[in-house]
Amino acid sequence: MSLAACAALAQSTPVIFDTDMGNDVDDALALAMLHALESRAECRLIGVTITKDNPWAAPYVDLVNTFYGRANIPVGMVKGGVTPEASPMIQVPAERRRADGSMVYPRRLASGGEALEAVALLRRLLAAEKDGSVVIVQVGFSTNLARLLDTPEDLELVKRKVKLLSVMAGNFVQPKSEFNVERDTASARKLFDRWPGEIVVSGFEIGQALLFPAAAIEKDFAWAGDHPVVDAYRSYKKMPYDRPTWDLTAALYAVRPDAGYFGLSPRGKISSDDKGLTHFQADPAGRRRYLVLNEAQRARVLESMILLSSQPRN
Repeated sequence: MSLAACAALAQSTPVIFDTDMGNDVDDALALAMLHALESRAECRLIGVTITKDNPWAAPYVDLVNTFYGRANIPVGMVKGGVTPEASPMIQVPAERRRADGSMVYPRRLASGGEALEAVALLRRLLAAEKDGSVVIVQVGFSTNLARLLDTPEDLELVKRKVKLLSVMAGNFVQPKSEFNVERDTASARKLFDRWPGEIVVSGFEIGQALLFPAAAIEKDFAWAGDHPVVDAYRSYKKMPYDRPTWDLTAALYAVRPDAGYFGLSPRGKISSDDKGLTHFQADPAGRRRYLVLNEAQRARVLESMILLSSQPRN
């Protein structure tokens, strides 16, 4: 990397990716997209924290980071989290071996037990960055970030360091429960109630309207003979299938909030309940908004997400 490129990267937005990697394949695509955005010096992925309590989640994240040439990115793991269920999309790529016994996708972490504790990592990452600079992308449960709010010191740290929290959660079109909220309702409620800064939420309806095409998985990633995101996609469900881009939308907005990909609701308050429902109440003084999407934006957003997630590594 040239000196100019290094300088540009140093000035780019620091991003933390908080994910329930293994519950759906859009998490893997979103992580690939963040790596592409870092390669374009638009962001700097400073850490990944995980809310799926499965031993293969951290190794999979680690091998994806390593695949993109960023093995130094720290990975944090939830303790006592939800959804410990097995997941082929993270286990199959992590266990793949070549004929000589070497790993197809090298990694540092043998299991989730070797990862850092997620809240401690969040605290460390935030403390190291400039005030008002960090963007957090939360695309799973609110477990880790809600726990970060447990002490006055950490609450103040969040208030000082975080510029934006971009969340994939909820449903703002229909009164239906949403997985990321429903599986840890207490943490979601706490996050929406107590987070001291700006939150923008990409609801279920946004990603549902933007399907990642199986044809792109089969063709656009062909630059790599073996690709851990393609392996995850093929292991998640029987091919070919198109999949909603829920988590990608939150990640794209987080890094490119001014690109016009989405509209925004009025300012207001967001709350969630024990049934996994989200509720919005307009309030000019509120610090919560959600994404909206019109027909004119759909093609551009989807094209951008496909191009970025499949972008060849540097």
